[in-house]
Amino acid sequence: MGIGKVLVKFYVPFEEGSTSGYVLDVGPRFFLLALVDERIRFNGFQCLRLQDVRRLQTPATYAAFKEAALATWGERVPDKPSVCLDSIEQILLTASRAFPLVCINREKTDPSVCEIGRVVGVGRDKVTLLKIDPDAVWDYETQKYKLGEITRVDFGGGYEEALILAGGEPETGVSSG
Repeated sequence: MGIGKVLVKFYVPFEEGSTSGYVLDVGPRFFLLALVDERIRFNGFQCLRLQDVRRLQTPATYAAFKEAALATWGERVPDKPSVCLDSIEQILLTASRAFPLVCINREKTDPSVCEIGRVVGVGRDKVTLLKIDPDAVWDYETQKYKLGEITRVDFGGGYEEALILAGGEPETGVSSG
């Protein structure tokens, strides 16, 4: 079976639980996963570092049950979004073109926090993000984050979709922070 046809399960050192999904693409340092959440539903995409994968199960434990549940609900493996995995810069730029919000995780720096927002720019070693908070309120100033600290990028999930629906588009005239 090729990429995207086998439900996989693995662990990362930054989280207690496991992660399950279908690998849609693999780049030099990151791979793209169609995430299957704990409700056994598709819930967006994740780009994770290859070096962080631990205890890979392919196929995943109870894969037949999970695949039957997905099929019963009419869920099918989503098509690969137009996201380039050549570098973290390309992941951020292409994911931000394909989705209104991205979530960056810097789990080695701060494992309990993710930053969600719109990518405003990507430089040689930093990404500039206009953040939206958990109340779906846009910040007035952008924030910069070191590219080398990013361990995972999420997009297209239910939480990000709910934030953009509730928060709408950011106001123009945002300043750089």
